[in-house]
Amino acid sequence: MRWPAPLRRPATLATVGVTVITCFTSWDNFLSGLGQVVPVVILRPSIRYASLSGYLELALSLGLDPGALMRSIDLDPADLAIPDKWVPATRVARLLELSARASGHEDFGLRLAEYRQPSTLGPLSLVLRDEPDLRSALGLLMRYEHSYNEAIRIRLSEVNGLATVRLWLELGEPVPSRQGEELAVAALYGIIRDFLGPTWRPLSVCFSHGAPADVDTHARLLGDRLHFGHDFTGLVMYARDLDARNAAAQQDGRAQATQALRSLAARGGADTSHRVRELVEVLLPTGRCSADEVARAMGLDRRTLHRHLSRADETFTTIVDSTRAGLAERYLANDRYSMTEISELLGFAAPSAFTRWFRHRFGDSPSQWRARRSGLPAPRPAPPPRPQSGTV
Repeated sequence: MRWPAPLRRPATLATVGVTVITCFTSWDNFLSGLGQVVPVVILRPSIRYASLSGYLELALSLGLDPGALMRSIDLDPADLAIPDKWVPATRVARLLELSARASGHEDFGLRLAEYRQPSTLGPLSLVLRDEPDLRSALGLLMRYEHSYNEAIRIRLSEVNGLATVRLWLELGEPVPSRQGEELAVAALYGIIRDFLGPTWRPLSVCFSHGAPADVDTHARLLGDRLHFGHDFTGLVMYARDLDARNAAAQQDGRAQATQALRSLAARGGADTSHRVRELVEVLLPTGRCSADEVARAMGLDRRTLHRHLSRADETFTTIVDSTRAGLAERYLANDRYSMTEISELLGFAAPSAFTRWFRHRFGDSPSQWRARRSGLPAPRPAPPPRPQSGTV
């Protein structure tokens, strides 16, 4: 039987820089098992050019040609002068990986973090500086991820007096992200030290990827409590640090901060969507991830939950699907997880069900995705120079 070619209808989400491609096919109808059309939402997250603050200086200091590297992946060096402009996050990730390879410095992302300023976060920086404690600041970083980096995910958990901040990147494509993740960890480390003081050190700095040949830069910027090949990427600290007061907070800055938060909230989704995503992440591995279960955990009935999500242009089904997609990227990036373990963590009854869903969602099998992610295409060669007038 021949299936008809997909019909694509582009749309735009509330968050800036995200493009949605919705596919409708008879294959979708077959997968749904209900004779209904199932939309496949493919997100292409974006990031502000401010994330590359200092890139030109660092690249030049390492003997690179930053302009040529940027143009090789369709980035315009002149756009670095527009920090609030959004660019596909996959291009930034590729640029960092190419730069690390070309310079021979596996610590390129960490070195770039030394150039970052609080303003890199955009309007959110105005709010963070006046938050009363670190817990509130991390809550804002998680709630308003879309305002500074649509690809980043940050999660905070507390167990037995310890607080763990995990982070990862959801790029929507099998792109190497080691440099981007190390840049994000170093930036988060800097934000926490701004609150807790320059002498603060975490109990552990964890990376899911392997150790570089030289860890001197890691030790200099992040301390010597480094763990590579870990289950997650992030920081571990004492939970009591979360409630340490921010001595630099200014009460007269709260009005300005409130206005900034309103503008960020207008661009992002509702708090309900964020809470639902958190619960879905927790419930997926248990096999009990349902709208009824999530609604019960939030103290709502199912109908009220759907009404709140509808106001944010969301549905429970799309949130589960997008959460699964992000977690699948995260687990596939870590070779410690087998396909069977990943399928269980995502709430699938069998690895074959996970593979069918993943291929439908991403167009690749999970093993193909993992293999492609480990590679990095060579930069496109620069065009030859034009001959001077009068030359042959």
